[in-house]
Amino acid sequence: MVKPLEGLIVLEFSQFMAGPTAGLRLADLGARVIKIERPVKGEAGRQIAIRNIFVNGDSLVFHTINRNKESYAADLKNLEDLERVKKLIAQADVMTHNFRPGVMEKIGLDYETVQAINPKIIYGVVTGYGAKGPWASRPGQDLLIQSLSGLTYLSDTQDAGPVPFGLAVADIMCGAHFVQGILAALIKRAKTQKSVLVEVSLLESVLDLQFEFLTTHLNDGETLPQRSKVKGTGHPYLSAPYGIYRTQDAYLALAMGDLHHIGKALGIDLSAFATKSSWFDQRDEIMELIAAQLQTKTTAEWLAILEPLDIWCSQILSYAESLQHEAFTALGIQQQVILPDGSQLNTTRCPIRIDHTRLYSSVAAPRPGVSTELINQQFNLTEA
Repeated sequence: MVKPLEGLIVLEFSQFMAGPTAGLRLADLGARVIKIERPVKGEAGRQIAIRNIFVNGDSLVFHTINRNKESYAADLKNLEDLERVKKLIAQADVMTHNFRPGVMEKIGLDYETVQAINPKIIYGVVTGYGAKGPWASRPGQDLLIQSLSGLTYLSDTQDAGPVPFGLAVADIMCGAHFVQGILAALIKRAKTQKSVLVEVSLLESVLDLQFEFLTTHLNDGETLPQRSKVKGTGHPYLSAPYGIYRTQDAYLALAMGDLHHIGKALGIDLSAFATKSSWFDQRDEIMELIAAQLQTKTTAEWLAILEPLDIWCSQILSYAESLQHEAFTALGIQQQVILPDGSQLNTTRCPIRIDHTRLYSSVAAPRPGVSTELINQQFNLTEA
């Protein structure tokens, strides 16, 4: 199939995760994404490892977010290399970077300069905290962003203290917002035939991720989210029974629903909690009653009782269990990419389908500068 973004040329000066995650999605959708990297070593994200796993000299996490891209080696402090990069910019549709404010200005690739080179360029910038303000020069790192945004006070129990997410939620959300902005900018450019500046920040993305909580906070006397005292609570603003409970042999998730209907199905009397407001105000007491009852049967036994009554519930699966489930297989979410040495790396595909078609690609992340000569020839970058 012809992918939606085929023919689009994206220059990725971005490193680490948020910017490259956006580049990954654009590449999945058909764009030609060219990473502009330092000679020999490439971008710094090649050495940021998960569990200290490296594949073909690069970190495993680098491989997960840089598949299906090309690599162009350029020393941006070298005038000849910089001139070739500017020639490449003149022929590109999009360029992205996530350097700290002021860095691209020193290099000479700030928006105004690039706009003069290519009046139709989409210029995308990722920062940690925006280009201005007291935090503008701080390091934009995921855990730090979570810590500064209030996000760490939403999970676990009241006495748990701040608890970070178990994944790079700031980077991933910001990358998704970045793609949305770039696609919107492409539509605007098609209408105006002029360049567009797209800016996102990690902090704004994580604040937006919490829009329902922040809106509640701002319209509820600015009271803070109240986490439950009961282990397994899933949401500081939702009533009982919302959460995860231990059963006789494992765990069970209960989502929102009519408490009295759920109580009847579980075989416990919850009639004392007559009003819906009490389902929230007294949720700790309610959840403790439910927790005690759920431990009397296995997860499978409870599912056999609850699911036929259309009560929203689920077993809790580990990676090992989830990845072996037929539902996972039916999605076809797993794919293999071919590494430079011919071996395969298992990863996930793009989650988007176009015209009923899943988007797969077997092209692995590139070695530093591997496409430099080809790109020099194709874009006539070495000609005087």
